[in-house]
Parts: sequence; structure tokens; C-alpha cells
Amino acid sequence: MINFMKRNLLVFFRDKSSVFFSLLSVFIIIGLYALFLGDVWTSSLSDLTGVRYLMDSWIVAGLLAVTSVTTTMGAFGIMVEDKTKKIVKDIRSSPIPRVDIAGGYVLGAFVIGVIMSLVTLVLAEVYVVANGGALLGGAALIKVFALILLSTFSNTTLVLFMVSFFNSSNAFATASTIIGTMIGFLTGIYLPIGSLPEAVQWVVKVFPPSHSAVLFRQVMMADALDQTFAGIPGSYLVEFKESMGVTFYFGETAVTPVMSILILVISGLLFLGLSVLSLSRKKK
Repeated sequence: MINFMKRNLLVFFRDKSSVFFSLLSVFIIIGLYALFLGDVWTSSLSDLTGVRYLMDSWIVAGLLAVTSVTTTMGAFGIMVEDKTKKIVKDIRSSPIPRVDIAGGYVLGAFVIGVIMSLVTLVLAEVYVVANGGALLGGAALIKVFALILLSTFSNTTLVLFMVSFFNSSNAFATASTIIGTMIGFLTGIYLPIGSLPEAVQWVVKVFPPSHSAVLFRQVMMADALDQTFAGIPGSYLVEFKESMGVTFYFGETAVTPVMSILILVISGLLFLGLSVLSLSRKKK
């Protein structure tokens, strides 16, 4: 399994176009934020201090939630391509057990998601500091790393379930484009959740990767929130956090970090089971 995973890692990172397109959504979000979204949001909060640091932390937290979706999608493109080119028949005729083949694809996608998320984290921290913000502390970095592992696990199984239905490169490419376009909306990055209609807000709240975004924001924005809202009534902070997707509410009930973690764990196990079921049925 490990050797087959290494093969998938080499195939992915050897193809520079795959790496680029797996990060395309991230580049689009950064471009939109740098060109006009950042100025729009900071100008609307110009009466507060440290707004740029706050909003930079908000956007990079969202980027980490998106990265583990798009990069694992790109990683599973190897599995689809192996099916399309009939390479999978050669692989299955080898002495490698089928469970190791499936595990190699999944583990490879997970490792790729973690690696690309860590690269994104480093670049994001450089960006925040370059704009006058502060580096994350040691405890916060440990929490972010743990969230990267959890988010990548959950998103890997979600993407695996979707990819299990594709048998052609064209269908996979179309789905990747659609998901890459929609992911910014579904995680509340292009438009803060408070700006969306009520029905759309519910869609965002039940979408597992959006809970990754919430958890990343709560950790990465903590210092900036303390600075920006120091001396301001707590009601304003509560309203801001709800509007910007730092905290989710189902009705009057606030979604705690533990609840978001459970949602990611349960959804990860659920989609893993559904993926196994989908793939096993196709084998028959």
C-alpha cells in the first residue's frame, strides 16, 4: 500500500499542470481578495483598528479549508486516469492486493492534501506578516496542524465518494471545474454567510468543508479579533462572528467547536463507507 501510495505521489507532483489546477481555486480566491474584496471588506470596517490583519486572517483560514478539497480532487484524478487508460487492469494483474490498491489511492490523496495544505499555510502566514499581521503562536500552529489532518480526512472521503461515480477524464474534469467554482461560495469565502439568503445559509452550514473553515477561523482569527474588538461591546463581536462565518448557528443554537469536529469525523466515516459501497458495487 505504501509503495503504491508513493507511486501516486510521484505521478501527481511530476505533472505540474495537475498541481497548478488543483490550486486554481485558491489562486482565484487570492486574486479576488487582493484585487477588490479585501479593500471592500476593510473599508466597511475602517472605523476599527487592525482590520487588515483581521480580514487577512479570515481569508487565509478559508483558503486552508478549500485547499484540502481541491488538492484531493486533483489527487484522485490519478485514479480516474488509470481507469480511463486501462492502467488499473495492469495494476490489478500485479501481486498487489486490491485493498492495497484502493488504500494507496486514498492514502495518496490524503498525503497530497496535507502537504498542499501545509504549503498553503506557510505562504498564508508570509502574506499575513507582510501586510502587518502577526505569526501564529506555537499552540495555535499545533491546533491548525491538527485541523489540517482532520479536514483533509473528511474532505478526502467526501471527494472519493464523488469521484467513485466517474469513469472518464472528461466527466471528472467537468466535475472538478464545477466544484472548484462552487467551493468558494459553499465555504462562505466569496460572500460572507451573513450576506447570503437564509436557504443558502443552511446549505453552507450542512456542507462539511464549511465546518473546517469555521474551525480554522476560530483559531487563526483569535488574536486579530482580540485586537480589533478590544473595548467594544461583546454584542458587536457576536454579530460579526455570525455574519462572517466564524460561528455557525442552527436557529438559536450556536455550533460549538466540538460539534463541528464531530460533524467532520462523522461525515468522513459516512462518506468512506458510502465510497466503499459504491466502488464494491461497480466491481460486481
